[in-house]
Amino acid sequence: MTPRRFYRIRQILDQRQPDLTVLADGIHKSQNISAILRTCDAVGINELHWIVPPGEKSGIWKRSAGGSARWVKPQRHPDSAIAVAHLQARGMVLYAAHLSPTAVDYREVDYTRPCAVVLGAEKEGVSTAVRAACSAEITIPMYGMVESFNVSVAAALILAEVRQQRERAGLYDTGSRLPKDLYERTLFEWCHPKMARFCRERNLDYPPMDADGDIAEPSAWYAQVRAERLEEKT
Repeated sequence: MTPRRFYRIRQILDQRQPDLTVLADGIHKSQNISAILRTCDAVGINELHWIVPPGEKSGIWKRSAGGSARWVKPQRHPDSAIAVAHLQARGMVLYAAHLSPTAVDYREVDYTRPCAVVLGAEKEGVSTAVRAACSAEITIPMYGMVESFNVSVAAALILAEVRQQRERAGLYDTGSRLPKDLYERTLFEWCHPKMARFCRERNLDYPPMDADGDIAEPSAWYAQVRAERLEEKT
């Protein structure tokens, strides 16, 4: 871990927007969800919420994601009711990107409040059940024969507007807005992904880091872990 990389990681974490997310509703193509994940990282979104019914095969296409799955956590939900309840419990309003007679220009809603942008599959759009929970339906004006952009392109356009509104409101300049425990856990996982996986697999607390982002006294930490394990066996 170089000081330059540690500074960069902390800088990115300080700009994460814990009250902003995307909810993917019925998006099955790995290329699309992966491209959306990449855009989420670019605008400072920490989690992408994804409705994936049990038994449905959906994954991240690494080529499109560009490694963003390491920086943005995909949170899967088995159905729309659970996903919506989870976001509303966090105080978020939902904006559905959906073409309808009541839809407003995507630039006319307030993205500086805690919110989730809901994106649906290109043919069906956002499901009726999810739309019923949304505060507004938004649309991107079109000037050609096609009715809509590809969903990943639409996500990029909408999230670019989200970022501009939040930049004007100073929400990227306030220092870390993540809860302290989440910040520290994420910082360690980003700095030391292999060690983090080692700890999770063995149900161990993460070791402390020093001011430069390195693991503080790793030999002493390993010795303590071994001693605790031996004590458990006796």
